[in-house]
Order: sequence, then C-alpha cells, then structure tokens
Amino acid sequence: MKIQVVTLFPEMIGGALGFGVVGRAVERGLLSVGTEDPRAHTSDVHRTVDDRPYGGGPGMVLKPEPMLAAIRAAHGRLPQGSPRIYLSAQGESFGQGQARELAGLAGLLLVAGRYEGLDERVVELGIDRELSIGDYVLSGGELPALVVIDAVARLLPGALGDARSSVEDSFAAGLLDWPHYTRPEVFEGLGVPQVLLSGNHADIRRWRLEQAVARTWARRPDLIAGRELSSEASRVLNELLAARGVRSR
Repeated sequence: MKIQVVTLFPEMIGGALGFGVVGRAVERGLLSVGTEDPRAHTSDVHRTVDDRPYGGGPGMVLKPEPMLAAIRAAHGRLPQGSPRIYLSAQGESFGQGQARELAGLAGLLLVAGRYEGLDERVVELGIDRELSIGDYVLSGGELPALVVIDAVARLLPGALGDARSSVEDSFAAGLLDWPHYTRPEVFEGLGVPQVLLSGNHADIRRWRLEQAVARTWARRPDLIAGRELSSEASRVLNELLAARGVRSR
C-alpha cells in the first residue's frame, strides 16, 4: 500500500514510521509512506503558506495555491483512484470500519491541516473525503494522519506477527477487548482467573466473550445500541441483562 501525506511538518510523519507495527510493515515492503511539503510550492522568499481569513477573526488559514499544488503533486505519485482525505474536525468519525475499508485500497492521500484549516476551495477542488479521529481540538492534522496510518497498517496482510491479532482486536467484532493476563500467576495478591489456567479452550473462549460483552455494555453502550452483534454475543448480552434485571435488547 502507498500513502502520501501533505504536511507542513514532514519530520513528524517520518519520525514515527520506524517503530512497531508500522515500522515492520514498511520494512517488509507492505507499506510505503511519503510526504509533500506545501512550502515547496510557494513562490515568495518567505515560503508563505497561510494568510488572514476573509471576514476577520483569529488565526490564519492555509492558502489555496500551495496546498492544492502539494495535494496534486502527492496524488500523482499514488495509484489511480486513491482517495484524497483531509483530517478535519468536520469529518466523519474514524473507526475500525473505516480502517478496514482504507486497508483494502492500493493508495491513500492524507492532508494534515494547520492553524484554522484549509481554504474551503481546496476542500472543494482537492478533497474527496474528510475524517475526524475525535471530538477535540489538536494543533494540526499530523497526529490524526499517523493514527489513520497505524490503524490501517496493522490490517495489511503480513504486518502482524500473528494474523489472529487483528481479528481479535478491540472493535474488530464491535466490542471492547477482554482482560489480558500474563506471568506471574499471582501479583500483589491478585490472581489470574482460574478459567484461563484450565486449558479448556471452549471455556476460555466463552469467558473472553462474556468479559468483552460486559465491558462494552458498561463502558461503551453506544457500540452496542442499534448494532447487530453475532448470535453468540447477543445471547451473552441478553443473559447479562437478565441477570441484572434489565429487559433484553
């Protein structure tokens, strides 16, 4: 997969690519990530990429000429049909479903904004889609771009040491993860649940599903509301609700 990132701070992107799953994906040739700096597309001695907003107000807006030129240059290095995505607070929420969708593509362009954002004409002329990683304010789009890259990279075949990891990740089945334990068996008076020591794989699988369903219901009920769970997960949820005196979904 090929990814290009349009950013005023290419060092932020390049500096994060040598670690963990993303680093292994790059090393194995599964992923390549390049950057394009809009400053390279300016014509003045100060390499100006921003200006005051029309209509007044605080902050600066990224100028259309260098931004659109950078987007077009970066997009030209990608496979035909690669979407141009702007990391924006106005975008749709980025989740595991979107990560799976993007991981199936041959290429991807990510645009990291700064200041008050892009001139709207850049969005109209050079952006296909907007994504948001959460309802909070960041200084720029580089961190969201890295979040998207990481989420996508781990879904690429061969990126993980064990292919089951991406299948069993949190959100992979619409649920949060179950509790994990490793040695020692007892730590500061707290022991590992006996079912995990039993060697009974059916019981362990059932326990993990029960924990995942219970955690999701307690911590993120929005992940369950209005969504179709697997028949087994739905049965576990109904049993949990019945035990707590709540009407089944």
